[in-house]
Amino acid sequence: IYETERHNGIAELLEILGSIINGFALPLKDEHKQFLSRALIPLHKPSGNSIQQYHQQLSYCITQYLEKDPKLADVILRGLVKYWPHTNSQKEVMFLNELEELLELTQSAEFAKVAEPLFRLIARCINSPHFQVAERALFLWNNEYIVSLIAKSRDVILPVLYPALEANTTKHWNSTVHGLTFNVQKLFMDMDARLWEECTQRHKLNTERQAAAQQARKQKWDQLEKAVGGPGR
Repeated sequence: IYETERHNGIAELLEILGSIINGFALPLKDEHKQFLSRALIPLHKPSGNSIQQYHQQLSYCITQYLEKDPKLADVILRGLVKYWPHTNSQKEVMFLNELEELLELTQSAEFAKVAEPLFRLIARCINSPHFQVAERALFLWNNEYIVSLIAKSRDVILPVLYPALEANTTKHWNSTVHGLTFNVQKLFMDMDARLWEECTQRHKLNTERQAAAQQARKQKWDQLEKAVGGPGR
């Protein structure tokens, strides 16, 4: 699959594996955990055209692992972040669907371990110019259980997400994405008004610093151009 991108029979094998994983005894053996991290999670790597042929079965196998042992959430979610697509919008939507299923089975203690890198990724998805990616990422806030996880880790998540949400309200071209973004912003305001205000002030300060740095760079270039084009040339 990694060398030729051919996938004959992988979906069928994963379907059989799903039944086998379902019958694993608890606690899970080390070799079963190794199979997850070394064989199943890396199957997210192939291109979108390949993975869509077996993604449903792969997702089922991984959720079976998570149902068996909730402590595997950290390994699984970090694996998903590692193999997250950056140029294939269809594959991103597929991964966001899988992510929602996994988060529904994730406990708050495990979620907290991976919240920052995960929501840096989600922030990028929220800003995606492809409206289906941005829309699907924002739909995560329609899930009450995921919102409860976010609420418990909001001190970490909101500072990461705030710039992406703010950028969407002014720069994103799609009106549906605008509406969903405003809904998420309101949810965070209601969740913790003090934290929202802190993030607003921090973002404003960062924006002013960036504008000042950009202006300083522009002035240096202007001075350099004058010096190069000035007397004596």
